[in-house]
Amino acid sequence: MSQQLSHDTISISKTIKAPAEQVFSAWENPKARSIWGAPSKDEAVEFIENDFRVGGLDVHRCGQKNDLQFRVETHYYDISMPHRLLFTERVYTDDSLLSASLITVAISQNKRATELQVTIQITSLVGSGMIDGTRNGWQCALSNLAAYLEATRVEVE
Repeated sequence: MSQQLSHDTISISKTIKAPAEQVFSAWENPKARSIWGAPSKDEAVEFIENDFRVGGLDVHRCGQKNDLQFRVETHYYDISMPHRLLFTERVYTDDSLLSASLITVAISQNKRATELQVTIQITSLVGSGMIDGTRNGWQCALSNLAAYLEATRVEVE
């Protein structure tokens, strides 16, 4: 695999009609993340390790349902419930590092909804296609998160 170094900062905003505590809870629960985290119905996320705490490590595999070819390692640096997450993600296939990202998730409660602001500072070792895939994957996952939470919606007071 050729080394094509690319960098980008991806910013995604999402309004979710659910309380901030529910949004945060869906993030810390690996079963919930397995449901909303896959970008499409043809893809899957399967957790191998889950240690959602400052200093903790999550490891999951993802990809097409019949080919979970990517290994993702998430290291948590700051968790401020229900307001903020700061973590890194390293994405591998086999023994090759594909990308490394610093990700900040800001969660703020509005009157009847929660505002999410996700900022991903990514370095791809395999070119801009990895960055495009990351952007698309996160956009789809956050839309899935909104649909997941809005389906079991509790009124925000």
